[in-house]
Amino acid sequence: MQATRTQRHSLFSLFVGSLLIFLLSACQADKVDQHQLERIQERGSLRVGTMMSPVNYYLAADHSGTGFEYELFRSFADSLNVDLDIVVRYELRELWQLLEAGEVDFLAAGLDVTDSRRRIFRFSPPYHHVEQKLVYRQDSRDRPRDWSQVDGRIRVVTGSSHEGLLNRLSEQYPELEWSSTPLYDADELLDHVMRGEIDFTIADSHHLDIKRRAYPDLSIAFTVRDDTPLAWAFPGGTDDSLYAAAIEFIGASHESGLLVQLVDRYFGHVAKFNVVDTRAFIAATENILPDYRDLFEEYAGEFDWRLLAALSYQESHWNPWARSPTGVRGMMMLTLPTAEQLGVRSRLDPQQSIRGGADYLHRLHRRLPDRIQEPDRTWMALAAYNVGLGHLEDARVITQRQGGNPDYWIDVRERLPLLRQKQYYRTTRFGFARGDEPVRYVENIRRYFDTLVWLDEQDRLPNGESEAIVRQEQIAQ
Repeated sequence: MQATRTQRHSLFSLFVGSLLIFLLSACQADKVDQHQLERIQERGSLRVGTMMSPVNYYLAADHSGTGFEYELFRSFADSLNVDLDIVVRYELRELWQLLEAGEVDFLAAGLDVTDSRRRIFRFSPPYHHVEQKLVYRQDSRDRPRDWSQVDGRIRVVTGSSHEGLLNRLSEQYPELEWSSTPLYDADELLDHVMRGEIDFTIADSHHLDIKRRAYPDLSIAFTVRDDTPLAWAFPGGTDDSLYAAAIEFIGASHESGLLVQLVDRYFGHVAKFNVVDTRAFIAATENILPDYRDLFEEYAGEFDWRLLAALSYQESHWNPWARSPTGVRGMMMLTLPTAEQLGVRSRLDPQQSIRGGADYLHRLHRRLPDRIQEPDRTWMALAAYNVGLGHLEDARVITQRQGGNPDYWIDVRERLPLLRQKQYYRTTRFGFARGDEPVRYVENIRRYFDTLVWLDEQDRLPNGESEAIVRQEQIAQ
């Protein structure tokens, strides 16, 4: 049956109306999709999905945010002139669900880029590269050299790239005994290895470096994946506004040196690991530090007392009678002229030595140019404690001559060893210096300090006052 003219007109009107509605909806959807960055700026906040961990984001003692990822995405928010809205999840799969549902603008959680993830999400250029390691507890077994020698239980985090790797390896090594869990994060799995609850786990190198400050018996069997890129994850789609801004920010961060500074601040000093030294230090925190903790707290001033304690351990291993061939003595290893300037009558008296060393560090800190910001200012003051303010200034001059930033510790650190070379020290005011020594010196102090902070936050650091009371009671008995 043929349709009447009226029917044809009605059908045509309906088709046109539907087409207009479709086009209008498409335009509106396109308008919404194409202006994600504008919406972020209009609401005044950037929504970032992350996970709490020592390398991503955590709250310091004063409840302020800290962590490598946090510093980076906070700087990104600052570049957009918006506030941060941090959305924390405790499982990786929940984090990906947030992104798929549009509840966050992007993910920043130390995520490595894999082919399977690329098929769903977009990733920024890498801002850092790590290695993935198979980890076990030293002395618990013979070290396996490759997957064919792995004999024991492996556990990794559900939804991690480590799980995907083990899935693929299972085809080649069907005898591998492994499982994944959503109940624990990567940091907790390292704890399980230490307690013998599992035999192996896979850890990213920067995370492992931080963990080994307090657990030196965590050992590396072999590298599972080398040169692994870490990047931010964005949803798929046609909207490139925020994605393009992130690409531009990461490129600028590479160029400005921000990324190099952040990597150095959080990971640069922990990569050089010495198991014997770390064990000795942890033992000293239990057996020696309680006797002097109150003095470090009393004289720390504007510094964290744990930094002053770390400095003292580097100088003397908390030995009040320490003496070097050059004549420096005591807990803080003061020279005789410096001690006299500081009013220290006996360098072998712990109270006087700690007070004098703290005073000296404060003076060096204050004498540095005001434009040097933290934490670079503290690292340079520590270097000056070791090599002298004059030699530090010489290294800063060389840094500026070579196009580096004399106010950045990472740039000055690179030039300090040049003070050993005649072609450089002959042009300086104070001449030759063993400039490599303050570099190692500062790195050691930073490692000791980080370990003290971690032990203190875990309530594993004995309190000096309570320990003293126990000793007095034992003597009385």
